[in-house]
Amino acid sequence: MYIECVILPHIKHRYGLLRTFLLQRGGYLLLGIGIILLGLSFYLYEQQPSPPTAHVSESKSVQVAKAPSSNKPSTAKVNSYTVPAAWPKYISIPSIGVNNTMVIGLGLLKSGAIATPDNIYETGWYKGSSLPGKPGAMFIFGHVSSWTADGVFYNLKRLMSGDTIMITKGDNTILHYVVVSSKIYPHNAVNMSQVLAPIDPKVPGLNLMTCTGRVIPGTSEFNERLVVFTKQVSA
Repeated sequence: MYIECVILPHIKHRYGLLRTFLLQRGGYLLLGIGIILLGLSFYLYEQQPSPPTAHVSESKSVQVAKAPSSNKPSTAKVNSYTVPAAWPKYISIPSIGVNNTMVIGLGLLKSGAIATPDNIYETGWYKGSSLPGKPGAMFIFGHVSSWTADGVFYNLKRLMSGDTIMITKGDNTILHYVVVSSKIYPHNAVNMSQVLAPIDPKVPGLNLMTCTGRVIPGTSEFNERLVVFTKQVSA
């Protein structure tokens, strides 16, 4: 058994008008709610924090936090040195006598400058730059000297276009790079966007930096930076 609702003609007409009114108003109400929700979603999206990015100070490309050591690492220390498989472990530059020099992973100082190695016989890979063989450019810094001895990159200025550089990764894979060009920047006006970019956007790069020029009076800092731009090639 069921109950059937019967609507009389005049009531039916009024009911139809009421239903049309409610449907129209309901449509406007739903549209309004939709616009409010859409606006809210855009607002919440804009409030989301951006992923952290490493910012290298343009005026302080690299900074020596303290005088580096001039004590040569022992052969045993060099041979037993390990890093994660994808990281650079050693750098070799046959044309200037650099052979299996340790590459230390480094970050940023509070000043926004890239940290430098604690030893003139070691190099430093900025961990905010690319990994070996990956898109972008790997950035490695080495000291030119201390007050008493020549550093690992003392002869970096002698590199010529076409010279070969080898990077040994943590898994002992060896990657080869060739010198493309070099550039000297004032110490306080290094274009870090350029330094951290590959010289050839189509292939992975490796950019090397050291100090050059002359010592600024009253400091232990050189007045220029030398950057050598290289690109990866097949072995």
